Amino acid sequence: MMNTASSFTIGKVTGVHGLGGNLKVWSFAESIESFCPGKKILLKSEEDVSKPYTILKASAHGKSVLLSLEGVDTRDLAQGLVGNEVLIGRDQLPEPEDDTWYWQDLYGLDVFDHEKGFIGKITDIFPTGANDVLVVTDNTRETLVPMHKHFVESIDIEKKIIRITLPEEY
Repeated sequence: MMNTASSFTIGKVTGVHGLGGNLKVWSFAESIESFCPGKKILLKSEEDVSKPYTILKASAHGKSVLLSLEGVDTRDLAQGLVGNEVLIGRDQLPEPEDDTWYWQDLYGLDVFDHEKGFIGKITDIFPTGANDVLVVTDNTRETLVPMHKHFVESIDIEKKIIRITLPEEY
């Protein structure tokens, strides 16, 4: 049975579409393949209540994904799920390619600069047009680090360490 601890957030329900219970989902995944029919997902409410569903159908809809879920067949049922996060079990995702990582695997990792030493832990990540940016926080400050080979030297998920080189002005 899938639980939230072994799951990744791949989207958020932002609205409903039509009368048949279709959900509009803002996808955090790079492709619609993460939402293929037959996959099991969890919908997690803001109150941290999770409920499992099976995807019946998924289709691209502008920048969103339309999902049809088993047991959600009316607009009213779908409306009650707006705001829920969409989670999928890690075992249902492909292993990331070389030099790529799932964001969720990076949260909490210790970040060390080759000169300054420990600068904090990754507390957030956000996309930009060029590359993702790591938000590294210690008790007193926040440092933004672009996910680029000029700054990120190595990532060791097993040891929970990222080694970076900050520009001199930091």
